[in-house]
Amino acid sequence: MTEGLEGWDGAVVRTWLERRIAAARADQVAAERGGRGQQDECDKAAAEEMVCAFLVKGAAADSQTGLAAALKDLLGREDFVWRGVYDDRRFDRHVRTCIRKLQKMTRDNSGFARTGRYQ
Repeated sequence: MTEGLEGWDGAVVRTWLERRIAAARADQVAAERGGRGQQDECDKAAAEEMVCAFLVKGAAADSQTGLAAALKDLLGREDFVWRGVYDDRRFDRHVRTCIRKLQKMTRDNSGFARTGRYQ
């Protein structure tokens, strides 16, 4: 929990987002190979990729308030469109779950230093 007490580091957040995009793409490939039974996993990975790709562009990650505002704006959207989605409702649910996770991480300023493949 001491990580939340430190200052905001936009470079660390951008690195975390970029690595999550790469991990989500790899998860999508693995889920595609798994066939029909892995479609939910593919939608979950696509949702994470979409959210992180939206946040990494621009200067949203440079400040804690900027990222929080971008996440709130993204959560306020009606629907989400992304390529390779099997079930739109399930994808929408996964996107909103990912946004809420990132909102909590942003509010607490914690978890961005963990750049491991699996989280």
